[in-house]
Amino acid sequence: MTLRAHRLGVRFPGRPVPALADVSLSVAAGRTLAVVGPSGAGKSTLLRALAGLERRTTGTIELDGRSVGDRPPQSRRIALVFAESALLDHLTVRQNLALVVRARTRVRERVDDIARAFAIEMHLERRPRALSTGERQRVAIARALLSEPHALLLDEPLASLDPELRARVRDELVHVRERFGGPMLLVTHDHTEAMSVSDELAVLIDGRIEDYGEPQRVYDAPATARAATLLGVRSMNVVPCDLLGETGGHLLGIRPERIVVAADAPLRAVVTRVERTGADTYLHLACDRTKLLARVDASDAPEIGATIGLRIDPRDVRRFDAATGRAQ
Repeated sequence: MTLRAHRLGVRFPGRPVPALADVSLSVAAGRTLAVVGPSGAGKSTLLRALAGLERRTTGTIELDGRSVGDRPPQSRRIALVFAESALLDHLTVRQNLALVVRARTRVRERVDDIARAFAIEMHLERRPRALSTGERQRVAIARALLSEPHALLLDEPLASLDPELRARVRDELVHVRERFGGPMLLVTHDHTEAMSVSDELAVLIDGRIEDYGEPQRVYDAPATARAATLLGVRSMNVVPCDLLGETGGHLLGIRPERIVVAADAPLRAVVTRVERTGADTYLHLACDRTKLLARVDASDAPEIGATIGLRIDPRDVRRFDAATGRAQ
């Protein structure tokens, strides 16, 4: 079972540019594709188009080799879990779950089974409004799986959770994939979430895929400068090539964690700001006319105004064409 989109496009009336343009992707059974991008990139539009809630303008959508792009949402067997759980508040959790069970036999047993799997069995007789945000989201995912979909789409399912709960539910998503077994597509603006749960990663910006591939490759060797600056706890430095004495007018991409502070290094920079985050500290640096960000251990942070040396291994540098932004 594979979910595929080929050159998928969506254009809204009255808009000068398409919401999605030439988006192609493929997610096999048992695999998770995470689509990461900034607000307004078209992430939710992509899921709604795949699920049939948004009319596509161009391209095809296939599930298990069969075209489903012209089918109504209810016959596509593609479940979509929204960022807000979209549960019916006038029904109990049990009733919300029972509504979507396709086979009308052993409904109670099916609901009880999935409730135990998602640790929500104690909430079955409660109304959704009595649950926490994380509990409602688990109910929403359980409800999606009870509908026996062939593909599962998740629209920023952790966006409204606090950091501690996000980490816990993120771990649960791995178990969801194992229990589901079909293709799963997750959209998010959080690169940590995307990299931790996905087998493949797509970077979507302005309705177009900027990069697509194995998550660590996309992080270490992004295909474009725009993808480079999107991923990371702090984004990649993208600076002129003359910073390292190179010529040609191209751009250099350097991750903050790859910059080493070394007293004897020839590249000199002035510390303009020290940003402490706990275990790590980020140094905001002025290096000639170029601004840089470097990550150091909290115990090694110099003072503001200090002049320090920087060592950058050429193997840690990504080079981009200055005109197109594409990796060289």
